Parts: sequence; C-alpha cells; structure tokens
Amino acid sequence: MRIAFLVNTLETERPTFTTTSLALAALSRGHDVLYVAPGDFILRPDDALMLRAADFTEARPKKPETLLRALTAPERERTLVNVEEVDVLFLRNDPSEDADSRPWAAHAGANFGRLSAERGTIVVNDPCGLALAQDKLYFQDFPASVRPTTLISRDIEEIRAFIEKHPDGVIIKPLQGSGGKNVFRIATSTESNLNQIVDGVGEVGYLIAQGYLPKASEGDTRLFLMNGRPLRRGDVYAAFRRVPAKGDVRSNLHARGTPKPANVTKEMLAIAETLRPKLVEDGMFLVGLDIVGDKLLEINVFTPGGLQTIRELCDVDFCEDILDSLENKVEIRKTYRGALSNRILSTL
Repeated sequence: MRIAFLVNTLETERPTFTTTSLALAALSRGHDVLYVAPGDFILRPDDALMLRAADFTEARPKKPETLLRALTAPERERTLVNVEEVDVLFLRNDPSEDADSRPWAAHAGANFGRLSAERGTIVVNDPCGLALAQDKLYFQDFPASVRPTTLISRDIEEIRAFIEKHPDGVIIKPLQGSGGKNVFRIATSTESNLNQIVDGVGEVGYLIAQGYLPKASEGDTRLFLMNGRPLRRGDVYAAFRRVPAKGDVRSNLHARGTPKPANVTKEMLAIAETLRPKLVEDGMFLVGLDIVGDKLLEINVFTPGGLQTIRELCDVDFCEDILDSLENKVEIRKTYRGALSNRILSTL
C-alpha cells in the first residue's frame, strides 16, 4: 500500500504527533509512505493530478526523530507522484492553522482531496464531508441533546444576555480554531474585560459561547471513533482523560493539560452512538470526541491526536488497528473496481 499524509507543513511535524506514529507503523509494515503539504498538488493540463512528495525510499526510519530528520533534511529532493499511484491519501492538516497566514492553504486538503478521490485514491476523512466541517458550525449539525447550550454571534449584547442566563458562567472561543487558542471562561455578564475578550476573539470571525459545565474542571475525555464506532481493542478503548492545569479552563495538552487514563462510561458510548449516523454519512473515518460528563464539547475531524499518549498510558498501539482498516478499504476498492463511492469506503 502506498499512503500519503497531508500535513500543514513538514517542518512543524513533531515526534509526538499521531501522524508520525501512523507513518512509522505503516513503514514497519512495509508500506510506502509519502508526506505532502497544501502547496504540493499539481493539476496538469492533461488532467493528471500530481503530488510533489517527500518519501522514504532510501531508508525506512524506525524512530520518530529519525523520520522527521529525514523528512526535513535540506538535501532531500521531492518525488513527483501521480495521485492515481497512491492507494490512500490521509488528510491530516488543520485548516484553522492556515486560516490567517495562508488562507489559500486552508481548503487545499478538501479541494484536492476531492479530485484525488475522483481519480480512484481512497481519501480519509472524506473530503466532501470535511468541506462541511471547516469550522465549528459543523458541531451544530448534531442533536442538541448531546451539546451544551450554545450561542454563535458577534453581537456583544447577545453574548451578554446569554451569559446572564448561565449562573455557572460560559466558555467563549472562536468559531474557527483549535488547540485551546483564545478560549476564555466568563463568570458573569458584568466582567470588566468582557468587551476586550469579545473584540479580541472576534477579530478572527464569529464567536461561540457555550454554557460552562462544572465537571469540566476535572478535565475532559478524548475518545476516538473509527468507521463511526468507538475504537477499541478488547476491553481497552482508544481514549484518555485530559486534566487542565491549575487555574486554566483548557484541558488541551498543548495548553499544559495532563493526560490520565480514561474511564469510558455508558454516557460517552451513548454520545458516540448518537453521532454515528451522521459521521458515517459524512465519511468521517477517524474522529476525536471531547466529552465532559454526558455532553460533547468538540468534534475533531481534521487532526485528532493522542494515540501516542494512549499507547503510553494503556500499552496499546491503536495505529495498528487504523492501518488494518485502511488495508481492508484498499482490498474492498479493488474487489468492487470503483463501484463504491469514497464516502462509503471511508467508513466501511
């Protein structure tokens, strides 16, 4: 199998990233691995879609640091590959990282992913589904029963009135964002810096205000779904708990959150089951759910991370299960000779 990973930039990949773990697992199985960035697609006049990719034909790294050194070596030359020669294109770029500095790159994965799927490559997550999820408005497409009470607005008076209805306070964050950036807890509508927070967060677009869940002070649980169902091996779920640093409302590991083993509850599994029909409909192969109690805080469909953390906590490498599924999709595609759409293949 030849698998290509689309990332924001090669230089910003890290040893702890889930993409790195997936690439190493694929190499260890004997697969060909390519890395591409949003600027590496070429659509030629003859309609051939080419990738200018970094590959590992000369060596097959076994350690994360070795892989990333080889990936970014100054003397490395890129390989020009027709996308029709790629079995799987795994879209692992975060559009919010490029929205301000490189807006042209934010939608490259979904756009060129769609063209790749038209040429027979399996693209996960499905690019048409990802196009629906370019910001957190996608979250609102799921049943209200699993979501905190939410307001999306840029109007300070609407936001103030929303806060007044929530005695536990609210969380304010940007509609498009990730990694816990620009996330604030507002206790009351009379908070002195409310205007500054709304103005600051609103510089990048619309704001989300969500009713604060008191249980969030104990952290949230990241639960992985694959093919629409909780990813598990035996009794172990691909999940971990993220505990926020003292005085911080964010539990993201980027924001000094601490990973702990997770207790996956029946309420969490019920949320996953409620989400499953739409995630399958949208071709969402690998998804990370962030859950507090019986409520869903976020759905990460672009770059769900934490598999390395789960391996350290539980001694289970779920990259192997993900690659098993991708290999199975490639075999199904060959058997059906293009009769199944990419969206269907994505979650089989």
